[in-house]
Amino acid sequence: MITRSPIPLQCHPAEPAPGAWQAQLAGAIRDPHELCRRLGLDPEWVPGAEAGHALFEVRVPESYLARIRAGDPHDPLLRQVLPLGEEAEATPGYVADPLEEADHTPRRGLIHKYAGRVLLIASPACAVNCRYCFRRHFPYEENAPSRAQWEETLTYLRDDASIVEAILSGGDPLAASDRQLAWLVERLAAIPHLKRLRIHTRLPVVIPDRIDGALLDWLGGTRLQKVMVLHINHAQEIDATVIEACRRLQAAGVTLLNQSVLLRGVNDDVESLAALSERLFEAGILPYYLHVLDPVSGAAHFDVADDAARTLVATLRTRLPGFLMPTLVREVPGEASKTPL
Repeated sequence: MITRSPIPLQCHPAEPAPGAWQAQLAGAIRDPHELCRRLGLDPEWVPGAEAGHALFEVRVPESYLARIRAGDPHDPLLRQVLPLGEEAEATPGYVADPLEEADHTPRRGLIHKYAGRVLLIASPACAVNCRYCFRRHFPYEENAPSRAQWEETLTYLRDDASIVEAILSGGDPLAASDRQLAWLVERLAAIPHLKRLRIHTRLPVVIPDRIDGALLDWLGGTRLQKVMVLHINHAQEIDATVIEACRRLQAAGVTLLNQSVLLRGVNDDVESLAALSERLFEAGILPYYLHVLDPVSGAAHFDVADDAARTLVATLRTRLPGFLMPTLVREVPGEASKTPL
């Protein structure tokens, strides 16, 4: 576990009120015109935002909106969440299921691609809809298990002793209720050969109040080793509330890692990537992966060419110590692991 450097906070935040995160989730902005108005964008951005929203709805919670610079259409956080007209453009090689996950779903809500670990779709919901999301076309309705189907999934895990790690994903797994998650994690922990619980989530970043006492009760109480992989793409996303949420997670024995996506116009420069790694470490988070863009239809405008990505990372390596260097990778369908570039 990382020992955090002391970070001065203006005050020590109080424990999040029960249910506060759910109210914030329900109150997220879901209208592209409202998003543009709240951020003082020129009306010329509205038609494109509406066109992109028709393909993949906008969703931005207030806590994330507060970190976006008003009046700047090129703000790196806004660029991740603002729908654009380019999303409707067809691009060769960009498809609805770029990772071919449908071919690796032996049970409803379960994806088994890699040896030793399985991925469970714990919730179809997200706190924020990222425009580059590789699951923006995922058939969540077909992969939302009932309680009986969860039992089938658990039987699948019990019957395969080679599986040592369960990965909760989505959507965002932390969008599920604590009651649901506690039930699931308790049953996972009862499988003797499971060693680790990994959670891939963006909720501690976009709604830090999600890390409340109810969550920490079930997460801190499990026998499983706990790893949380956060999805943070820019240092501007990490404010004092995010740092406090990370502190709570670390106190519960959670190892914090981060994976980013290399995105044109967001973090495709050395200064942004270096600042992100430094800020992550200040918050007690280790950089893990830097993914090149998955070729999902609607996201081609975020693409950074492989040669440019390699050059960026080579330069970054001259700026940072090795433990702050994320590994540049691509996920290739059918491969046994992520593929380093």
